[in-house]
Formats: sequence, C-alpha cells, structure tokens
Amino acid sequence: MNVKQQRIEQYQRDGLTFDVIDRGPLDGKPFVLLHGFPETNQSWQHTAEILNQQGYRTFAVNQRGYSLGAQPSKRRDYRSSALVEDINTLLDIIQEPAYLMGHDWGAVVAWEIAQTYPEKIKHLITISVPHKAAFMRSMLSSNQLFKSYYIGLFQLPKIPELLFEKLPRIGLGLLKNSGMNEQQLKDFQKEMVQDKRLSTALNWYRALPFSSNKNLTKPVTVPTLFIWGKHDTAIGEKSVKLNKDYVEAPYQEVIMDATHWIPVQNAQELTQHVLGSIQ
Repeated sequence: MNVKQQRIEQYQRDGLTFDVIDRGPLDGKPFVLLHGFPETNQSWQHTAEILNQQGYRTFAVNQRGYSLGAQPSKRRDYRSSALVEDINTLLDIIQEPAYLMGHDWGAVVAWEIAQTYPEKIKHLITISVPHKAAFMRSMLSSNQLFKSYYIGLFQLPKIPELLFEKLPRIGLGLLKNSGMNEQQLKDFQKEMVQDKRLSTALNWYRALPFSSNKNLTKPVTVPTLFIWGKHDTAIGEKSVKLNKDYVEAPYQEVIMDATHWIPVQNAQELTQHVLGSIQ
C-alpha cells in the first residue's frame, strides 16, 4: 500500500480490523492519534482539524475493543504488548517516522511504543498520563493511590457495566465529576453503551494482571512533550513532577488550566502547544 496515494480507513492485524479516521493532505507529515477511556477516535476531531489545516495528516485509530471488528473476548488479549503491536502495525503501513500523540490510556500505549520502537517516532506527545514509572512512584509518596481507586473498580466483573448501563445516574455522575461536559456524556452513551464498546474497553483495565512491567523504568529516548491539566481528578501533580526522570531526550512540559479531557475541551490550546514544540 502506498499511503501517499490513498486513505487508510481500516487495517488488519491477527484477524482483527481497526478503524481509522484518516484526514489531511495525503503527503502531509503523519500524526498518529490514540484516544483514551471512555472515548473513541472521534474525540480527536477538533484537534485533527487544526493539525490538518497546518498541513499535517492525521490517523485517529479506534483501538482494540473500540473498533467493532477488533473485540476479542479474553481479558489477556488486551494486555499492553498487544495494544502496542496494534499501533506498530499502523506505523509500518505509514512507512515513515510519525508524530505520536496519546491521551489517557492512549498515552500509556504511546509511552510504551516510544520505549519499544523509538526509531518509528519523530516526536512523542502524551496528554494527562505520565510515564508509567513516574505514575507508580507517585503512588508511594502522594495521594495518587486514592485518585486511582477507579482502576481497581474497573477490573471487577460486571460491576462497572452495571453502574454505566443500569445505574446511569451513578456511572455518568462519576464521569461528570471528572470534568466531562454534557456533550461528552451524550457521546459516551452513544459510542460506548449503545454501540457496545463498554465491556471490551474495560478489558484494558481487566488485562492489567497479564501485562508485563519488564520495561517499567526504561527511559524514552525521543523528543517528548507532556501536557497535563491542573484540574485533573485522575492524575496528581507528583507524577507530573517525576515524569522528566524517564525521558533521555529533549523534554517539554505544559501545565494547562484544564481538566483531564484536554483533546475535546481544549483542542485549540493543545494544538498550539504541540505545534510550538515540534516546529
């Protein structure tokens, strides 16, 4: 496939089909955009539009569990190594080093891709979630463990689905308290609940016991921009301060007056910071 001549709307790996929103000039420098939980690749719409206007080509992927053709049933099929290889396949199709930008769980995957395949990444941009080692260290010396209570909750069988599908006042209340606006809550109901993505998306949490931490402290060696919102209810300031310890390359950090949901709620400011960092 010559990606300079055609769009990528889907691609396959191990019998799974991944959906991609491919926009911008065909010959533009590539940006790969990785969404988090509980959102889809649609969460990048406004950010991608601005990047496209600046001449960049964007590939927003619906990741494993979110693409309706990529929803294996076993928890272990959602371990981090599988998530990384899903995106590595797309990078191979693109055939040139890409700007890699991830938010929330997408940031977790992006950090690990940069650790594993640094030669394929031109610049790493992670939003809201720092390097895993910084996150884990912060649990020992801050209130991060308390902030991360939901990680344990989401690993339980059936309970999270019950909260979001049968007791929406409670489930949606959790999302609203995190800073989601009314439109995001409606998008969640449509994209995650009605379109049957919730359980397979939750498998990212349920697969944590199957994911290896052998590269936990391995530093990233590509230029990195990290962006965090000071009103983030899920990620505390301590892990942000520790983040630079795990990047052995030019590193920039931006703290925004924002919640956790920066790509949707702060697309204009986000892209200004990104463009300022990479140009």
